[in-house]
Amino acid sequence: DVQLQASGGGLVQAGGSLRLSCVTSGFTFDDWFIGWFRQAPGKEREAVSCINNSDGGTYYTDSVKGRFTLSTDNAKNTVYLHLNSLAPEDTAVYYCVADPGIFTPNWRIAHEFDYWGQGTLVTVFS
Repeated sequence: DVQLQASGGGLVQAGGSLRLSCVTSGFTFDDWFIGWFRQAPGKEREAVSCINNSDGGTYYTDSVKGRFTLSTDNAKNTVYLHLNSLAPEDTAVYYCVADPGIFTPNWRIAHEFDYWGQGTLVTVFS
């Protein structure tokens, strides 16, 4: 079974940093699309970042470019999201997602990803 276990959320002051982790199992980590979505209170789910682990192509939504970085540890089957310069509008539940293959231009579309982790809450206060 595919499993995605996200962790690392917390309460942080604006301008601070966090590192989210997603430990995965049950699939060939090196070949899949793996990424992060988030959902703020009262809002729809939003794509944050995604990597095509087969070729290393990495994508970010505009609002996080230059602040967030996605990285992977293929030996540990783990994907990280480094959140820097956090702002209150980054407050959301962050979900780790994975799929064996998507149409890359559609990486921002939630239903492209078949597998979702349980989410980890990030709260940024000013």
